[in-house]
Amino acid sequence: MSTPLVEFENLYFSYGSRQVLRGINLTLTEGKVSAILGTSGCGKTTLLKLLGGQLRPQRGAVRFRGSVVHEMNGRQLHDMRREMGMMFQKGGLFSDLTVFDNVAFPLREHTHLPELLIRDLVLMKLQAVGLRGARDLFPAELSGGMNRRVCLARAIAMDPTLTIYDEPFAGLDPISLNAIAKLIRELNDSIGITSIVVTYDVSESLKVVDEIFLLSEGVVVSQGDPATLSNSTDAYARQFIHAEPDGPVAFQLPAPSLASDFHFAQAARRS
Repeated sequence: MSTPLVEFENLYFSYGSRQVLRGINLTLTEGKVSAILGTSGCGKTTLLKLLGGQLRPQRGAVRFRGSVVHEMNGRQLHDMRREMGMMFQKGGLFSDLTVFDNVAFPLREHTHLPELLIRDLVLMKLQAVGLRGARDLFPAELSGGMNRRVCLARAIAMDPTLTIYDEPFAGLDPISLNAIAKLIRELNDSIGITSIVVTYDVSESLKVVDEIFLLSEGVVVSQGDPATLSNSTDAYARQFIHAEPDGPVAFQLPAPSLASDFHFAQAARRS
C-alpha cells in the first residue's frame, strides 16, 4: 500500500483580506512524481511555503511523515528541511561560485564529510545531469537549460526524501525543457525519491508525472493520473489541460462596459 509523505488537510490561508487557499485537501504519495497545476496566483507557491514551515495556515494542517509542520520546533523544522531538496523557480545559483561549488554547497553546510568524498558525490550528481564537464564554469557562462540542470543537481545533492521543483520548465527552449522533464522522471525512479512539480506547463507534466492536482480559486478542482485528466469532462480541467480560450477561467477581469469607461464616449452622450 502506498504511504502518504505529505498531507494538506482542509488548508486555509490568506494574505490580509485576499483569500488564497480555501480548504485544500491533497495527499502526496511516497515514490511518485506529483504535479500541482494551476494558473498564476492560484496558491501553488503558497502551498510550498506552508510545507516548508515558512508560513503558518489560518486553519487546517500540513503533515510531513504524519507530523504537523506548524507545530514543529526549530530543531524539528531543521531536520524536516534536510530531507527536502528544492529547485527554485529562478534558479538561485551563487553567481560567484563555480558549478562544482554550487552543488557542493549544501554538502559542505549540512554535513561533516571529508572534501574528497564531497568531490566524488558532486561529480556523481553532475554526471547524472550531464554536466560533469562544466564543473569549473560559472553560472554566467551557462545556457538557460544548463543552469536549470545545475540547479537540479544541487537539489538532489543531499539525496533528499522529497524533491520540490518550482516552475522547472519556465523560460526553457523545447529541447532543454524536454531534457529537464526527462531528468526529473529518471532521477525520481533511480534514486527512489518523491517529487513535487509545481508548474503551469501542462504538456511536459503530462509526460512525466504519476498524478496531477489541479488548483483553482483556492481548492483542488480536479485530480488523477494524466490520462484521467486529459479525458476529464470537468469544465475547468478541460480548459486548462487543453489550453482552451473559453471556459471558467475568463481572460478579462470584471470591469464596467468598455463604452462607459471611455472619456469620449461619455462626452458624446452628454452632448
